[in-house]
Amino acid sequence: MDSLFDSAAEEATPQPLAVRMRPRTLDEVIGQRHLLGSGTPLRRLVESEAPMSLFLWGPPGTGKTTLAYVVSNVTKRRFVEISAVSAGVKDVRAAIDNARRELGMTGRQTVLFVDEVHRFNKAQQDALLPAVENRWVTFIGATTENPFFSVISPLLSRSLLLTLESLSDDDVRAVLQRAVTDPRGLAGRATLAPEALDHLVRLAGGDARRSLTYLEAAALLADDITVEVVEKAVDKAAVRYDRQGDQHYDVISAFIKSMRGSDADAALHYLARMIEAGEDPRFIARRIVIFASEDVGMADPTCLQTAVAAAQAVQLIGLPEGQINLAHAVIHCAMAPKSNAVVKAIGAAIGDVRKGLIGQVPGHLRDAHYPGAAKLGHGDGYKYPHDFEHGLVRQEYAPEQVRERRYYEPTRHGAEGPVAERWAKIRDFLRKTP
Repeated sequence: MDSLFDSAAEEATPQPLAVRMRPRTLDEVIGQRHLLGSGTPLRRLVESEAPMSLFLWGPPGTGKTTLAYVVSNVTKRRFVEISAVSAGVKDVRAAIDNARRELGMTGRQTVLFVDEVHRFNKAQQDALLPAVENRWVTFIGATTENPFFSVISPLLSRSLLLTLESLSDDDVRAVLQRAVTDPRGLAGRATLAPEALDHLVRLAGGDARRSLTYLEAAALLADDITVEVVEKAVDKAAVRYDRQGDQHYDVISAFIKSMRGSDADAALHYLARMIEAGEDPRFIARRIVIFASEDVGMADPTCLQTAVAAAQAVQLIGLPEGQINLAHAVIHCAMAPKSNAVVKAIGAAIGDVRKGLIGQVPGHLRDAHYPGAAKLGHGDGYKYPHDFEHGLVRQEYAPEQVRERRYYEPTRHGAEGPVAERWAKIRDFLRKTP
């Protein structure tokens, strides 16, 4: 397959808007600024003739395929695309043999682009190794999954790994506005109302290709594209939600309070509203992580593990699949027994510190490892708890000013009940005068 930008091919087959608007140079690429600056691997690949192997890892619609096409188009390299969904070892070897033949006969290099490379099995990835190692091709692999888990290490170690980020709202807005006016796009034949533009940005979720697909569908229905036209074209109602306004704060407040009140159904409703309105899933995940310690705490210590795992999963796979991880965490948080003892404990401790209740660290607890510490008496008299029964020994731990202060007051809810009993015994033992 030659470069996508073959004019004869374009004339013969009408192409989707997302394809027509694909950037032709790096300067036309919107977003991914961290990869496009002077001296970056992508710039070097475009500006030099030396072959290079790359993995482009990022969420859908962030420009992985686009960057591969740009490399081919700008450098006039021959472009061959293989989809890992349908190709086998035979296809891979045939593409490499053709690339070697072209290189030997004309000196023209080939960009071998493998989309969804994580779907290749080990044998298929092994077939790529000779071409990468001997630089018969400029290999570019695109993946939405972590390549450290899905790509064989010999192939990964011979390639540069570039991580793409989800496009910002401003990036997607710029993509849409360019498509409306650009001769390759709608060429000014349609107008896009500001509210409709905002709705398309929300629906896109950082995916430029999705935003252009929705815009094209709306433009087929009317020249004056309004919110109503977009709703009809995409079959998805606009959720009235301003991420900088009252709706943002009202919905996230109701979301937190529903989890706190143990109403999983209500919490899931507000989660769905935020997702459908285009709220940043990382913001939602951060709020769940905070909730897990603030409102559940030691009543169910596994709740924080679930919340953190959901946040990491969202960062790794993005939307739409990430909504399942968020829902998992929301249900766990809502159904867990509740305790705010952790947040009250740290709040009380910080309050005392701010009041000036900061005494000297007891001498036997001070660091005794550096030269001269022993002469100052640091560490003298320290009792190593592991040398005593039950790992407990009476000695002063807190500064004198806060020696009798009680910060952690556990509830009897859920798993915190046994913790409360154990803490009461430990505290009584430690505070009792020998």
